[in-house]
Amino acid sequence: MERPRWAPADIDLTRPSPARVYDYFLGGTHNVAIDREIADRAIAAAPELPYGARSNRAFLGRAVRFMAADGVAQFIDIGSGIPTQEPTHEVAGQGHPDACVVYVDNDPIAVAHSRALLTDDDHGGVVQADVRDPRSVLDSDVVRSMIDFSRPVGLLMLAVLHFIPDEADPLGIIKTFADMLAPGSYLAISHVSPAPGVDMDELKRQMRQGATPSYLRDPDEIARLFAGWELLEPGLVPPALWRPDGAPGPQAFRVPGLAGVARLP
Repeated sequence: MERPRWAPADIDLTRPSPARVYDYFLGGTHNVAIDREIADRAIAAAPELPYGARSNRAFLGRAVRFMAADGVAQFIDIGSGIPTQEPTHEVAGQGHPDACVVYVDNDPIAVAHSRALLTDDDHGGVVQADVRDPRSVLDSDVVRSMIDFSRPVGLLMLAVLHFIPDEADPLGIIKTFADMLAPGSYLAISHVSPAPGVDMDELKRQMRQGATPSYLRDPDEIARLFAGWELLEPGLVPPALWRPDGAPGPQAFRVPGLAGVARLP
């Protein structure tokens, strides 16, 4: 295959990338044939996935604007993927021109694009790290130089925790971050979860066939990830129903995912 101009030379384009698959769901162009093949199989099992990806990105925007309105001007975006279509630093910058955003991802494609995007941005940084090792994020030079842990931080974990199996202790991962954060910090999570009318057995099968297997959790299991935080209204809901700007359409209720925002007391 002809290598796209945007793809770094050392990236293996014969293996699917979760970041590129997500970009395809968003309607982006930073994806290749193997990504589209994996994505189309998942869409066949759950046709609402592209809408779900777009509603998840819209949720990110509303959550970041909400945090910024409460004075939060620094964010750590875990599993940030390829920052396309209203990425965190653009949304945060609307509320605070000097807002600092650190993007974190373990996918070299996502990291390469994030670094290219932020080349001339003094308020943005990128860390290549695995969320399963939170200290590698917190102890990184980028985070240490950009994030002031004496002030509230917006911790974003959107569409990432369903890649973490129970044995990797996702709750312990969140606690490691929380132990570093100042009171008044926020946590936003979105996570794949059962939804009416979706063939969840088939979706589970497709989710575990990708380059990074993913794991379904039910609402109670996702709610437990907020232990120690104050979950804000309206609680854990489909992404499009979290403080929507307008009336959500019927698709919102069929998205196989839930989202919520919580405050650190």
